[in-house]
Amino acid sequence: MTLTGGCHCEALRFEIKGDVRMRALCLCRTCQKISGGAGNLFIGLMADDFRYTRGEPRRFAKTADAPTREFCSECGVHVASRSPKAPAGLIVKVGALDDPAVFEGPQMVFWAEEKHGFHLVPDNAKVFARLPGR
Repeated sequence: MTLTGGCHCEALRFEIKGDVRMRALCLCRTCQKISGGAGNLFIGLMADDFRYTRGEPRRFAKTADAPTREFCSECGVHVASRSPKAPAGLIVKVGALDDPAVFEGPQMVFWAEEKHGFHLVPDNAKVFARLPGR
């Protein structure tokens, strides 16, 4: 499978060649802040299956053990995140995909204990209070 995407101003473009391993929604407070209040809809894949085809992202990690968020330095759109706890993996924001319809909705919802009444959780998704194993 090949997927493409990028930021709003198109200074960043990317390509994914490989399988989507996870379709999820994170409702943690950090994802709420980054998304503007909603959760973070994302796909999970192997980091080696992802590459930037135009531009280089700006990167930010709040602490050494926090995920590194990759975003456009021009328009600010968040594209991807990498976690030191899962260095072989990568998550890509659904909104950054050229065709977000390939997402088809989350299979899993993380950090449901931090959700608010206005957050909608699909009935068919597996819901975790935090992350599995935590």
